[in-house]
Formats: sequence, structure tokens, C-alpha cells
Amino acid sequence: MTPRIHVPGGSAGSLAGAALAAALPFAAGCAPATPEVPRYDARTFYDTEQVFGASFSADETRLLITSDRTGVMNVYAQPVAGGDAAALTNSEADANLSVRYFPNDDRILFTADQGGNELNHLYVLGPDGEAEDITPGENLKAGFSGFTDAGDSFFVTSNERDPQAFDLYRYDAETLERTLAFENPGGFLPGPVSGDGRWLALVRSRNNADSDVFVADLEAGGEPRHATPHEGDVSHQPYGFTPDSGALIYATDAHGEFVEAWTWDLETEEHAPLVQADWDVMYAGYSEGGTYRVSWVNADASTEVTVTDTRSGEPLVFPDLPGGDVTGVAFSPSETKLAFYLNSDTSPSNLHVWDLETDEVIRLTDTLNPAMDAAHLVDSEVVRYPSFDGMDIPAIFYRPRQASAASPAPALVWVHGGPGGQSRKGYRAQIQHLVNHGYAVLAVNNRGSSGYGKTFFHLDDKRHGDVDLKDCVFARTWLESLDWVDGSRIGIIGGSYGGYMVGAALAFEPEVFDVGVNIFGVMNWVRTLSSIPSWWGAMRESLYSELGDPETDLERLTAISPLFHAANIVRPLFVVQGANDPRVLQVESDEIVEAVRANGVPVEYVIFPDEGHGFRNRENRITSADRILGFLETHLR
Repeated sequence: MTPRIHVPGGSAGSLAGAALAAALPFAAGCAPATPEVPRYDARTFYDTEQVFGASFSADETRLLITSDRTGVMNVYAQPVAGGDAAALTNSEADANLSVRYFPNDDRILFTADQGGNELNHLYVLGPDGEAEDITPGENLKAGFSGFTDAGDSFFVTSNERDPQAFDLYRYDAETLERTLAFENPGGFLPGPVSGDGRWLALVRSRNNADSDVFVADLEAGGEPRHATPHEGDVSHQPYGFTPDSGALIYATDAHGEFVEAWTWDLETEEHAPLVQADWDVMYAGYSEGGTYRVSWVNADASTEVTVTDTRSGEPLVFPDLPGGDVTGVAFSPSETKLAFYLNSDTSPSNLHVWDLETDEVIRLTDTLNPAMDAAHLVDSEVVRYPSFDGMDIPAIFYRPRQASAASPAPALVWVHGGPGGQSRKGYRAQIQHLVNHGYAVLAVNNRGSSGYGKTFFHLDDKRHGDVDLKDCVFARTWLESLDWVDGSRIGIIGGSYGGYMVGAALAFEPEVFDVGVNIFGVMNWVRTLSSIPSWWGAMRESLYSELGDPETDLERLTAISPLFHAANIVRPLFVVQGANDPRVLQVESDEIVEAVRANGVPVEYVIFPDEGHGFRNRENRITSADRILGFLETHLR
């Protein structure tokens, strides 16, 4: 039996067939594609549904999920036996995100911010359909930290007392009255609470390579106890507690290049390995009763999940599934049902339920737009290319079906967010839309990306705009070596940190890329690092250690900020920005647009007044995709 649930090959989704292809929508203004590869417009791609979350109701007949089927994220109750999901919230603007069912009744918890400002509140929704904000107040951010095993109370974090410190509150599940369970002295970030309600895990970061886990006894005054003493730079994070509340489960990279899951016995203080792999172990935990242990590994940009029966020590063998990655595993309270999602490059996530007693698997959603044939989408390939110093850089590569040596394709170097993010395999509507229209996409995992070991992760520390940018420049060099890529038409695109890399490329290597698409990217590191949201207080030092402190590294941060070198930019630029973005302020985009326009360079600028750092509204995603494609058709074709 194999512990892997990553299923290579194949694809999920509905295959509509050649007859449907002839009647599919085409993007306005685009040359017709061959009959074998129709070109779909942005709306066709984005009318694909996003679904996530899976919390079983107390009677195990429904799953609480989040879906954007109306164009805005809302909360739904999905029958486990199949059939249509029932809408529980009906927001037309702000995203409503599911948290979970109450363990002993039909009430639910959900969260929402205001226009993308990331100041989330927590709400309780009763069977009568009335929602109550249980974290009222201005300028606060709240989060859910779990129920007790008995279901009689639950825990919530809030920074209402101190904007830079999250305290922990205990709520009575019946009356919703609360008491302060842990007053944060500062410097800690609260994590999970044990099932018996006694222990709280806390994280304290010293820098981006060194962090510690502490455990506070909530019944004995909450004085934090150091669980991970060590020497040197070692990263630790809590995953949770064992089902008997006797041990902490935590992540550590103390034992090699990759993250492992270990336990710390709360009584004996002994440490022991729990899950180890040749890649990062990104999660390890248990079903409610402890019968099953779930872990997942980030294996070369794919997810490999293992569900182990703790009674036998053997992994469960999943039924035959289409190709893709299993994610989002959740057990029912009785541990007889397992909910999970299946996602692939050519199929968005679909929710399934596996009855472990009958071995029956039911697919509950069909999220791919039926107007689109999955066979016309593209499976990506994990590749590696040499950079300036000979280092191999991992990347996810998408080749348009239309591309050939006789008809070479324009290409885009795609840079993920972060810093420290990772481009991974899986369905991306924006990428598939671009590839469908004939653009090759190379999603680079430049040095500094997560998932490839701690050495690789830290290679760009305080070298942003230098070695990471060179990795992107050499991505173009590699693309130019392919006979089916048009080496004279290669652009760069990215969001957040990836947007910064777009600005850096155009400002510091102005002749390398032919166009740039900056999606809410940092253009002035001095301002951004000086205006970190207050709730990031416990993580500020980690950011400073990676990027620089604006008080002491002003000269270097100025040197790597595209805004101060905008006079160098000579290539066409497209900029997207959310007006409510608390991380990358709108002024970042306003200023770079003004500066580049002053150069006489073509610039297009789109601002969404109802978005923050990312797009939650489907219509905005469609507008953005349409405008970006139109820009590329004008300046890269």
C-alpha cells in the first residue's frame, strides 16, 4: 500500500466533446483558433466555481463550504448525499467565508471583512438565518482558534485591546458570553488550543529563519513555557495537539533542509519525530477521535497526502480517482466519512465524500464551467532551468496547444507572491486563460521560494531585486532557447511580491522584458515596510530580517525600490490595484503609473474600489483578465 494520494496522469472535469466546441464563446478581438483549440473568453474561465472548506454538521448530513457561485464568496450547506447546496449567506459585496458548524447544533461560524481590508470579524449564524457579530468593534481583527472536544466552548483571537497583540478569548457555546483566556504580553502570535481547552500554543519569531513555540497553561495563569529551545537559526510552528491533549504537534527544520513534524510531550517534555519526508511536511494532525492521522507533503510543487489508520499503522488506500492532488481532508465526528477536494491543472477543486464503511465515494460538486471542455486546457510540466550562477531554478511550465516551431508563441515569466511564496501545480483560471490565447507561461520559483529546502529559501534574504531578479532574467534566456517560443516577445507578470519583481525587472533590467504586468506590487519598500498593518506586529522582525529595516536599511531599500528608478522604464506597463489594499497601498500604484507615464511609455491602470490585496469579486477578476489580455494583444503580439 502506498502513502501517496497524488494521482499522476489523467484529468478531472466534464468533457463536452467536439460538438460543443463549435458553439463555444470566443474572445472579442482575437483571431479564431483552430477547431481543436477554441479560444474561450475570460468570463468562460471565471464562471468556473471556486469551492473550499469542509466542516461536517453534527448529524453528518451536510458539509459547510464556501463558494463563489454567485460571483461573491458566500457560505453554503452541501448535502453529503449529493444534490444542490443551500445558501446560508447572501452577501452581494463582502466575501463571507465559512469556518465550521457548531459541534452540537446547527449553528455555524463564518468570517468576513469589509471590502478587502482584512479586518475580519467572526459571526454566528443561527437556524433562523440571523447573523450575530460576536467580535464587534472598529479597527479590530478576529480569528477562530477551535472548539473544545466537548463542544461546550470555543476560542477566538482578537487585537481589540492592543492593535499589535492578539489576545485569546473563551466563548460559551450556548450563551456566547466570553472571558479573557490569555492576555498577550506582546511578541507572541496565538496558535491552536488543545481539545481539553487547557493548552494554548504560541509562536514567537526572532527573524525569518528563527522562531520558537511556547505553550501556555490556561488553567494556571497562562505563563508561556518554552517548548523548542535551540541554538542557531531554526524555524518552528505549531500544528496542533494530539487527541488526548497530551502533546504538542509542531513543525521544525532543525534536522535537515526540510520541515518535519515532531511532538513535544507536555508532561515529560520529551521530543519525538512524528512525520518525516524528503520534502517539507506542511501539516500533521488527527481526526477528532484519533483513529486517523493526516499529513501532507509539498512534493516538488504538488501535494501528497497520507491518511494513516493509527490502529494498524497502515495508510488508507484511496479509491481510483482522476489525476490531480487530494487536498482539504476533513473527517466526520464519527470518523466514518472523509471529505476531500481533488484539484488538477485542468480542473478546479471538486468536493468529494468517501464513506469509509461502504467504500463509496460521491463527488458533490462540478465546478468547471460546462461551456468549457477540460480537454482544451493544458497540463503543466515541472521544469528546471539554469540561472546566472548555474543553479537550477524550479518552475511550472504551460505550453499552449497552438505553439510549434512553425508558429512560435509569445511567453510570460510569471512570478508568485510572497516573498517566500511558491507557484504550484493546480488549476489557475488566469494562467489557463492566457495559455488558451496562445501565451506560454513559465511560473518561476526563484531562489527565496518556499518548498525547496531552507537553504534555497534564504538565498534571497536582503538580496531582493538582485539574485531573484537574475533568476527571472535567466528564465527569459531559457525560454529563448525553445524553438516553439518567440524569443522576441517575452513579458513578465506577477502579483504582490511578483508585482514588485515586474517593477524591478522594468526598472533595473529595462531592455530584458518586452512588457510588464504588475498586479498590486510593491514599488516603494521604504513606505511598505514602514506601514505594515498593526496586526502584523509579531511578524515585523521576520519581515525586516528578510527585506530590511526602513530605519537602518534605508539606502538599500531605496536602491531596490522601482519607484525611485522609474525613469529607467521604457517598456509598456499594466498596473492593477485594489483601493482597500492594507498591504500594498494604492499610492504605490498611483506613483509608479504617474512616473512611467511621464517617460512617454504606454501605461494602463485599473483600480477596483471594492477590493483589497487580491480579487474576491468575480466580475473584477473578469475585468482584470480581459484588460490584461487586451494589453498583451496590443503590446506583445
